[in-house]
Amino acid sequence: MSKQCPILITGAGGDVGSISKTMINMLIEKKHPVRAFVRKDDERAQALRKLGAEIFVGDLLNVADVAAALKGCRRVYFSMSLNPYYTDATILMAAAARAQGDLEVFLNISEFEQSYMDFTRMTAPFEARREWLGGLVTDWSPQQRAHWASEQALNWCGLPVVNIRATMFVENPILAWFPLKQLLSAGELHLPFGKHKISPIAAYDVAGVPEAVVHGKTGLLSAPGDVDGLSASNSPAVASPSLVMKTRNAKNAAVSSAVAAAATTQSGRRADGCAMVAARPCQRGEMSSPARALK
Repeated sequence: MSKQCPILITGAGGDVGSISKTMINMLIEKKHPVRAFVRKDDERAQALRKLGAEIFVGDLLNVADVAAALKGCRRVYFSMSLNPYYTDATILMAAAARAQGDLEVFLNISEFEQSYMDFTRMTAPFEARREWLGGLVTDWSPQQRAHWASEQALNWCGLPVVNIRATMFVENPILAWFPLKQLLSAGELHLPFGKHKISPIAAYDVAGVPEAVVHGKTGLLSAPGDVDGLSASNSPAVASPSLVMKTRNAKNAAVSSAVAAAATTQSGRRADGCAMVAARPCQRGEMSSPARALK
C-alpha cells in the first residue's frame, strides 16, 4: 500500500477505552497518513489535528458521509460506540467500501463473545442457552447480537475483513470507576461476574498487541470455514516439517520481544484477551496488531 493513501480510522473521538486514538498515535509515529472520522469538530478533533491527522466530520449512519470519508483510502479501521444502529453503520461502511472497489483491508473491532456465538448456540433451546450463559441469563445482549449480525454481513461482503475480538477493556467503568469507592473504603474489589473468569485487556494492547501471527512468517492463516483455504495454507507445513519449526521459533521470538516491550511501556497491563479472525485473508496475510494490519 502506498503511504500516500490515508488510512481511515472511525470512532476517533471516543473516550473510554478508545483504541482509535491510540492507533492514530501509532500510525502517525510511523509516518502513515491518517484520516480520522469524528462526529463533531470539537476539542478532541482539534487534538487529533495537532497530532497530524486529517479530520473528517460526518455521520456513520449517512452513507454519503461514509463514501466521502473513504475516498482515496485503501485501509479502514471500523469502530463505533454503543448504538442501536451499530449493524446499520457496519453495513453502510462495507457497502461504500465495495462500491469504491480498491480496499486492501477492512479492520473491524468486534468482541470476544463472538468466538462462542455460533449459529448453533444462537438458535439453541432456552435451557441450553441459559446453561452456556450462566445464572438466569438466556440470551446475549443487544450489542453482542449487533456485533454478531455485523460479523455475518462482513463475512458475506467479499471484502478483505479482519475481525478483532477483544475482551472487556480494563478502562471500562465496571472495572475502574464503579468499584472504586468500596475498594478505597473497605479494601475489597467487588465485580459483577460471579464465578465466571474474565481476562480484561487494555485498549493500548488491542491497538498495538504484538505481531504474533504474520502469514508465512510466524504462522499460517486461513479464513474461518474455508476448508480449501485451510488445506492450501497448511500444505507447505505438511511437505516441509522444518517450516513448522521455523515459524514456531519466529512466533516465539516475536511474542517474547513484544511482551518485553509491553512490559517496558505499559507496565501492569494485560495483553492476553484478544483474538483475530479473518473473514477473508488479506492479500499479504497481515493479521497481527490492528496498527500493523493497517500499515
